[in-house]
Amino acid sequence: MIHASPPPNSGAPQCFPVVVVGAGPAGLTVGNILRAASVDCLVLETETREFVEQRPRAGVIEEWAVRGLEKRGLARNLLDRAELHTACEFRFENERFRFPFGELTGSHHFVYPQPLLVTDLVREYADVRDGQVRFGVRDVRVHDIDSDRPSVSYTCPESGERQVVHCDFVAGCDGARGVTRASLPPERIRVARHDYGIGWLALLAEAPPSADCVLFGCHANGFAGQMPRSPEVTRYYLQCPPGDDPENWPHERVWAELQERLGATGVPPLAEGRLIEKRVLDMHDYVVEPMVHGRLYLAGDAAHLVAPIAAKGMNLALHDAFLLGDALVARLTGGDDSGLGGYAQACLRRVWDYQEFSQWLSEVFHGAASGDPFRAGTSLARLRRLFSSPVAAAAFAEKYLGTAARY
Repeated sequence: MIHASPPPNSGAPQCFPVVVVGAGPAGLTVGNILRAASVDCLVLETETREFVEQRPRAGVIEEWAVRGLEKRGLARNLLDRAELHTACEFRFENERFRFPFGELTGSHHFVYPQPLLVTDLVREYADVRDGQVRFGVRDVRVHDIDSDRPSVSYTCPESGERQVVHCDFVAGCDGARGVTRASLPPERIRVARHDYGIGWLALLAEAPPSADCVLFGCHANGFAGQMPRSPEVTRYYLQCPPGDDPENWPHERVWAELQERLGATGVPPLAEGRLIEKRVLDMHDYVVEPMVHGRLYLAGDAAHLVAPIAAKGMNLALHDAFLLGDALVARLTGGDDSGLGGYAQACLRRVWDYQEFSQWLSEVFHGAASGDPFRAGTSLARLRRLFSSPVAAAAFAEKYLGTAARY
C-alpha cells in the first residue's frame, strides 16, 4: 500500500503520491482507481460536496464508458437506475424520422444524470474506499510541476490557514476555468479553438419527456432538442444568438418555440411544465496540447471542451480518467511509465474524433437556420441520407455511440 503521511490539516507537512484537483467525474474516477489499488491520493475541490452532487450537467453516457466504470466497481447504481436508449428521433420538414441505432449496432446509450454519477463516485471514494478529499478549499495553486517533487497549495476553509501538499504527480481535473490549465506556461501550450457562432438556451423543465428518446428538431427557426433526464424532469435546448440573455425567453416564448421546432405531423404537443433552469451556452470547442507538462496531467474539460452538440463531454472526461488512473497505478505500484508516456496521445485520438463529429452534427442541426440557402440544402441532404443509405446510417451510429474509437 502506498500511503500518505500525515493526514490533511494535521499541522505537519502533507505528502501524497497524487493530488487530484477537481471533484468532477474525471477527478473522482481517477481517485477511485487509485484507491482501489491502495494508492493514497488527495482530492481538492473548491465547491462544497452538496454543490458538486447537485450541479446540473450532462446525462448521456456511452456504453463503452459504462463498461469502463463497471470494470472498476463504479457502476452499481448506474446499472440499476439508468434508462437505456436504443433510438433517437430527428424532426424536420414537419415529419418525424426515428433512428434505431440499437438495431443497427447492438449498442445503446445510458441516461444517468451527472449529479447522480458524481454522488455515486464521491460516496465510493470518500465513504467506501476511505479516500481523502477536501471540499470548499480556496486559492488552489500548483507549484514546481517541472520538478520531480511538485506541490499543490490551498487555503483551508475552516482555519483560513495555507496548506501545502507535496506529491509525485498532479492530476488536473478542475474543468475549463480551473487553476491547473492556467498554471501551464502559455508559451509551452497550443489551444486549438473553434467557435460555432451560435448559442443554446439550456433548459430544465419539471415535465415528463414527450418521447421515449432524444429528439432533434432541425428547423428554420433554429435547432431544438429534448434530452430525457427522469420521468419527471426533461432537458431541452433551443438555438439562440450567442450571448443572449435568458430573461429574453419567458415561459410562454420558450414553450411556443419548443412546440414549433419539435412539432411534426401526427405528434401530440409537448408536455409543458415549470422551467427550473435557464442559461445560455455559447457553442465552442477547444483542445489543449500538450495535455501533459512535467508532473501535471490534464484530464476532462481542463484539457479539452466539446460543445454539448453531440453529448460527448462527460464521456471524454471518463475516457481520460480511465487512462490516467490506470497509468498512475502502473507507475506508482510497478514502476511502469509506459501508460503515462502514451497518455496524451491516446486521449487526443478520441478527443479529435469526437470534435470532428460535433462539427459535422452541428451542420445537420443548425444549417436550416443559417440564413444561407446552400448550407440549408446540404444539411437537409445529410439528414435525408441518414434515412436512405444503410452505409450512412451505420457510419452515423458508430460516431453517435462512440464505438468508432473503442477504449
